[in-house]
Amino acid sequence: MGLGGVGIDGTYPEVSKDLMLSKLSVLKDQFIENYNPDINVRVDRIKRLQLLVEENMDSFHKALQSDFGSRHEQMSLLSDTLPVINNAKDALKNIHKWMKPEKRKPNFPLGLLGAKAYIQFQPYGVVGIISPWNFPLILSIAPLVEVLAAGNNAMMKLSEFVPATSELTEELISKYFNEKEVVVINGGPKTSQEFSGLPFDHLLFTGSTAVARKVALSAAENLVPLTLELGGKSPSIISQNAKIKKTVDQIMTGKLLNSGQICISPDYVFAPSDKVSEFVEHAKNHVSERYPTIKNNPDYTSIIHLNHYDRLNNLINDAREKGAEIIEINPANEDLSQQQYHKIAPTLVLNPTDDMKIMQEEIFGPLLPVKTYDKFTEVISYVNKLPKALALYYFGNEKSEIDELLNKTSSGQIAINDLISQFAMHDLPFGGVGPSGMGSYHGYDGFKNFSHKRAVLKGQNLLDAAKLITAPFNEKTEKNIRNLT
Repeated sequence: MGLGGVGIDGTYPEVSKDLMLSKLSVLKDQFIENYNPDINVRVDRIKRLQLLVEENMDSFHKALQSDFGSRHEQMSLLSDTLPVINNAKDALKNIHKWMKPEKRKPNFPLGLLGAKAYIQFQPYGVVGIISPWNFPLILSIAPLVEVLAAGNNAMMKLSEFVPATSELTEELISKYFNEKEVVVINGGPKTSQEFSGLPFDHLLFTGSTAVARKVALSAAENLVPLTLELGGKSPSIISQNAKIKKTVDQIMTGKLLNSGQICISPDYVFAPSDKVSEFVEHAKNHVSERYPTIKNNPDYTSIIHLNHYDRLNNLINDAREKGAEIIEINPANEDLSQQQYHKIAPTLVLNPTDDMKIMQEEIFGPLLPVKTYDKFTEVISYVNKLPKALALYYFGNEKSEIDELLNKTSSGQIAINDLISQFAMHDLPFGGVGPSGMGSYHGYDGFKNFSHKRAVLKGQNLLDAAKLITAPFNEKTEKNIRNLT
C-alpha cells in the first residue's frame, strides 16, 4: 500500500503534512538540480505517461466501474483513458514548437540598434494537482501531460471517492515514474485541505466553486499561483428556428453522459414557450431509444455515492414542493427505490423558479430544468444576472442571436450547435471565468499556463543609449526622451 492507501473499512487514512512536505522537498530539490529540463527529458516523461495508460486500460476501466458501481467500459474509454492518450500524442507532436521562444519587438530605437526581445517559457517548478472523482483520469493525468511538457515536476492529490482508481493510479505512477518526478498522494478530506496549503510553485484545482474558495485561501498563505477549473450553471439555449429533434438529441446526449456528472454538462435549458411540449416529447423518445431500461442497464452510469444520490433527490423534492412539474423519464417503469446502484432516472423539471435549489446549485446529475422565454432579450438578461458559467450552448442559426451571445454575455466557453465537444479540442483552451474558474489548459494553452513567461531582452552594442537620457538633463536629453515614445 502506498501513501494514504485504502484502509480495511474502505476509507483513506489521512496523510501527515510532514510526510507531504518531505515528498515535495524531494521534488523541489530534483527540479533545482535539473532546472529547465531539455526536450528529450520532457518527451520521455510524456511517452511514459502515455504508456502508463495504454498498457493498463483494462485495469483502469475495471477500477472505474468498481468505483461508480455501474459505468460502462466504453464510457471510461471515451471520457477517461483515450483522451489522456490523445493529449499525450498531441503534446509529443507539438512540443518542439511549443518550447520555441516567442519573439517580441523591442521599442524604437532599441530594435533599430540591434536589441532583441523574446519570451522564454520556463517551468514553474513543482505543480500540485487536485483532481475530482467524476473523470478521475482526464482531470488528473491529462493535465499532467501539459505539466510535464512545460518541464515541471508534479504532486497529485486524487479523489477519495474513487478509491480503486486512485489506488491504481498511485501504484502505476510509482512504477512508471520515480519520486523525484511525480508523486501521488491519496488521503481523506484533511489531507486535501493540507495539500492545498503546501508551498507549490503552481496549483491546479478542479472541483466546486465552494471548495475552490477554501483552496484559494490555503494557497494564499504561500502566494501560490492558481488554476481553478470549476463549474456553475451552464445554460443550453434553443432558438425558435432550431431543429428541435436534433437539438434535443444533442442536449440529452450531453446531459446523460456520465449521468450528468460533468462540469460542462447542460445545467438548464432555455426553450421558446411554444416548444416545451415538443422538447419533452423528444426527450422521452431519446431516453426510450438509448436507455430502454435504467436499473440494471450497464450503459447508464450510477451516481457516484449515496450522499450525492440523496442530494439530487432532495433537489427534485424541493422543486416539486415549490410548484415545479416533475417528469421522470423511466421507459420500463422500474422501481428505482430498491437497487444495487445509486441510479436516478432522467428527470425534467418544468416551470422552475429561482427560489428552487435546483436553480441555485450546480446540479451534477441527470436532472434538467427547462425554462421558457418569449423574447430573446429575456435570455440575455437572465444569463447575465447569474454568475458566469463554465459553458454556454446555443442551438439555432439566427445570426443576431449568436452575435448577442458572443458580444453581450460571458462564459468560459461557448458552443454553437454542439455540446461538450469543445472540451475535446486540443487547440482550444479549457477553463472558466470568474466563479467558474481562472486560468485554462489544453494543448499549447496548457503548456503556457504551466510555464512562467519570462521576459528576455538582449541589449544592443551599437550605442550606449543610457547616456542619451541621463543627467545632466538639458534640451538634448529632453529631445531624446521624447523620441523614445
